[in-house]
Amino acid sequence: MKPRWKGKGSEAKASSDPMSKIVSQLHSSLIQTETCGLLSSCSVLVEVDAELADLLNRACFGRPRITSEKDKQWFQLDMEETFYLCFSLKCLKVMGEDGSTKSNEELWEYFKSKKPVFPIHYKAYSHLRHKNWIVKLGLQYGVDFVAYRHHPALVHSEYAVLALPEGDNDLNGRLRVWSDVHCTVRLCGSVAKTLLIVIVNSNGLGANSPSCLEHYTVEERTITRWNPEQSREDQGGLQNQIKEGII
Repeated sequence: MKPRWKGKGSEAKASSDPMSKIVSQLHSSLIQTETCGLLSSCSVLVEVDAELADLLNRACFGRPRITSEKDKQWFQLDMEETFYLCFSLKCLKVMGEDGSTKSNEELWEYFKSKKPVFPIHYKAYSHLRHKNWIVKLGLQYGVDFVAYRHHPALVHSEYAVLALPEGDNDLNGRLRVWSDVHCTVRLCGSVAKTLLIVIVNSNGLGANSPSCLEHYTVEERTITRWNPEQSREDQGGLQNQIKEGII
């Protein structure tokens, strides 16, 4: 499925401003400003100025939150986004409700307590982010994430993503029966997306600390609906071959 760009000039604009460059600018800005987020239940709130807000928006991390404080701007980061900035890019610090700075290990344990599948989801999220895909939550499509080639303002998402652990275990509750596969593929087709399965193998290391992530392996699989009309042989060509004695 080809990218569906939004409007004339969107593809050229995306090419002239690659996502890797934008994320690099965000990385530098967060380090220079020593930005610190505030842990709030299943998300993290970050107070930002106009420049940092623009970079977060362009890099597609978090979403702005409207508050009564007109002189302040806040962005809300999801768990995967927060841990990617903290652990993978090492450019964000997070403070708990007690005012202490949380280590990566503490954040890991906290996010696992809120979301048991967090290690699997994070590995899938970071795998796609490292490839410069924009990854956002996909609950509205019944999947874990949706993946965009560039900023959602420029292009529609191409993939509906399910992150699944390797093997048959308690965390794998999706696509166990044919009807689930059929329904998911039909839904993805109706919204012009390809179903991407990201299978994460922990290689028996468990999820005791974030250091285990480097030993996890990832396999990508796409599932599409077979369309008989597109696969059917050219009946006219077949008839001509019969008349000419080829068949």
